Amino acid sequence: MENKMKKGVKRIKGLSLQVIPFAEVQGLTIAQRVKKILSLVLGNKIVILHGRLRAEEEARLIEDTMALVDHVKNFKGIELAVIEPDLRNRSIFIKMKYGIAKRLVGDNSALTVIGPATVIKEIKRDPKRLELMLG
Repeated sequence: MENKMKKGVKRIKGLSLQVIPFAEVQGLTIAQRVKKILSLVLGNKIVILHGRLRAEEEARLIEDTMALVDHVKNFKGIELAVIEPDLRNRSIFIKMKYGIAKRLVGDNSALTVIGPATVIKEIKRDPKRLELMLG
């Protein structure tokens, strides 16, 4: 049975994950963060960022990505998804505690997943998991 399972496994050559801790990008400027992320994605890596990009960082990442699409061979863009804790059914105390911590140290309770669009065909999200459809 184990041999049958191994036969069904499809490997994607040259694919790797890069985990970036929040502390590693905390002191970087917007341009430096975007450059770091794009250099990894251009290297065919799926980036898992501990924390969340601010709105202006996401906008800059998308702008820079669009500029690269026509100039870098075989680069079709990026896929991006954010997973955050679901606080809907939590007490008001927990929500307040989360909000205060978010303001003090930034939104590092989230995970941001960014990868090349040629590798990640689709990202399906729900509050409990994230599915990457690789192609």
